[in-house]
Amino acid sequence: MHEYSIVQAMFDRIDQVARERRATAVRRVAVRIGRAAGLDVSLFRSAFELFRIRTICDGARLDVEEVAARWICPVGHGALPEGQPLVCEVCGRPARLEAGDEITLMKLDLEVA
Repeated sequence: MHEYSIVQAMFDRIDQVARERRATAVRRVAVRIGRAAGLDVSLFRSAFELFRIRTICDGARLDVEEVAARWICPVGHGALPEGQPLVCEVCGRPARLEAGDEITLMKLDLEVA
């Protein structure tokens, strides 16, 4: 379950940002998770709920935006239709993943004194 280690790393970053901004609490955490990132979003949410207890994020809401995988032709023939083989229909080259593998901390709503 690497979701727990990812959430722990996210909390390390949140703590750093909160200290830099002299925040007293985090009210919302917004993340983007690509569907090809190899992460189980429900486990990620569970890990967040567990890790936030007695932290600066104790009352924080977690917003997760899931990002669909987007595969493209590596030489510029455009995006491949979803559900199709990962090969360009024009040139036959293997597709390249353009989006959908990210795990990004997008936004923190902080309370500052």
